[in-house]
Amino acid sequence: MNKSSWEIAPMERKISRSDNSTARSLWRWAAGWLVCQSVLLGTPAFAKDQPEPLSYGQLLQKIDRNEVSRLEIDPVNKIAKVKLKKEPNQIQEVGLLEENPELLKRSLDKKVEVEIKPSADRRAAVGLALNLLFVFLLLTEIVMLLRRSASASGQAMNFGKSRARFQMQAESGVKFDDVAGIEEAKEELSEVVSFLKQPEKFTAIGARIPKGVLLVGPPGTGKTLLAKAIAGEAGVPFFSISGSEFVEMFVGVGASRVRDLFKKAKENAPCLIFIDEIDAVGRQRGTGIGGGNDEREQTLNQLLTEMDGFEGNTGIIIIAATNRPDVLDSALLRPGRFDRQIMVDPPDFKGRLGVLEVHAKNKKLAEEVSLEAIARRSPGFTGADLANLLNEAAIFAARRHKDQIEMTEINDALDRVIAGMEGTPLVDSKNKRLIAYHEVGHALIATMLPAANPVEKVTLVPRGQANGLTWYTPNEEIGLDSKTQILARITMSLGGRAAEEIIFGKDEITTGASQDLETLTERARLMVTQFGMSELGPLALESPNQQVFLGRDWGGNRSEYSEEIATNIDNQVRSIVDRCYQQAKRIISENRSLVDILVETLIDKETLDGDEFRKIVAEFKVSLQPELVTAYGRSQKSEVTSQK
Repeated sequence: MNKSSWEIAPMERKISRSDNSTARSLWRWAAGWLVCQSVLLGTPAFAKDQPEPLSYGQLLQKIDRNEVSRLEIDPVNKIAKVKLKKEPNQIQEVGLLEENPELLKRSLDKKVEVEIKPSADRRAAVGLALNLLFVFLLLTEIVMLLRRSASASGQAMNFGKSRARFQMQAESGVKFDDVAGIEEAKEELSEVVSFLKQPEKFTAIGARIPKGVLLVGPPGTGKTLLAKAIAGEAGVPFFSISGSEFVEMFVGVGASRVRDLFKKAKENAPCLIFIDEIDAVGRQRGTGIGGGNDEREQTLNQLLTEMDGFEGNTGIIIIAATNRPDVLDSALLRPGRFDRQIMVDPPDFKGRLGVLEVHAKNKKLAEEVSLEAIARRSPGFTGADLANLLNEAAIFAARRHKDQIEMTEINDALDRVIAGMEGTPLVDSKNKRLIAYHEVGHALIATMLPAANPVEKVTLVPRGQANGLTWYTPNEEIGLDSKTQILARITMSLGGRAAEEIIFGKDEITTGASQDLETLTERARLMVTQFGMSELGPLALESPNQQVFLGRDWGGNRSEYSEEIATNIDNQVRSIVDRCYQQAKRIISENRSLVDILVETLIDKETLDGDEFRKIVAEFKVSLQPELVTAYGRSQKSEVTSQK
């Protein structure tokens, strides 16, 4: 209550200021109309711009001299129209006084024809019209003020109403056929659709309809798209809302919106409720330094009660999506609330091919474009990444005035998505040559080591923040990695620094290997602390997720090992990196002539494909020497033996 009153007070002050400004504007209107009346209804003598040919005194003199033949007096406008005997066709106007007894007396004495002819008095009508107009404007202002106040009160009354979008027959335009690459998730969700379409088929044998389905996966994998497909397939009323739309700064509003949402859903059962980004409202309760968030926790409590509380919600299926399942409250994840948790992972090769086929339907692709080749070159891409890839290729084709998307545009789009926009090529200089040796060092070691990922491309064209790049493509899908593969990747990352040191000397090494060093150090530490691939043995010394969740981990996130073990970890990490670095320098030194040839070719062409790079290596018949292979295998065997 304190928070509510504290928050509403500024609103009341705002409304009072609005009323004061409205009152001031009304007074301005009133003053303006009074001025208009005084101007429009003023003395007619001031309204006339015509010059007076005769003054009042001159008129009396002309009457005394018997020069006036006729007088027409207008007592309303205080004007006398004079006709002189000398000029019978000309009428002159003379302004009169309020009382004119002398004029009438002299006119009668001289037998001047006098006619009293008052004009119509329009001042009263004009004044009445102005006053009515003022009253009309005043009433208009009052009505607008009342309507504004009614609108504000209506918004206050609807503050606790649900903001979910409702569709009686959800026409999302998306079906299960439009979703590819996540077949397992589609299969499980198709059962939910069957429950909604034919519930008797399942209830006849005692099956209970699932109450909730939680879609979990990285961003861009298609969780929201799956929800749209369910809405398009089920053909039942569909409510969609974001988790952040429940939470407001006023305590109790979110819980009221949850109650209103489920009330509407029960009135339209069977139906679907889709809550996107549920982690905004479903975070663990009681977390946070100094206590939790009262509004969010009350909203979560109401959601838990509505999903599986004292009163049932038969016929309502809740589908939620999140990419942060680790922060959700355990009470929200239990069966009876979210009966199913469906993992929506990045697609494999077959899934990527299906996604590309879906997104290529509205693209004009040339016959040379192979979707299979694109799928093989894009491991780890999500559905959103692949859609963006084809869209970038279409933009390149349109920019180059082409009617179709060719493989050149696909390759350029891949490079742009992975590494960024292409920069200005480097001029031939010492800097360019140093970068060339660095990238060739990476690529040559990747080609020489059998366990390393094959080279896809080597280029000296700057992209993003990198002046040169080397791409690798894994032979198999991302999965379990062996110790040999991890060591090969560390050696491959050290190839650039090894080439710089051997070619230019220790004093000429550059900062170009900073990102490589960061990546390989992390890999080496994971080998020691999580994978058990060191002399310390098969021990998990660190947790995979080291992020501190305030309120739960603060104060309890202590070191899981002693200082002596910490020193041993550092020594093991250093030992792994040193052995790989020596291996990298040995490969570069033994293939020194080949490195120079590859650098000259790269400087000349600026970009070498993986196949072209391997062809140059094969032509010179330079490969890893048998004794090096034996030494490398013997070093790995010795490490395994020492661990045992």
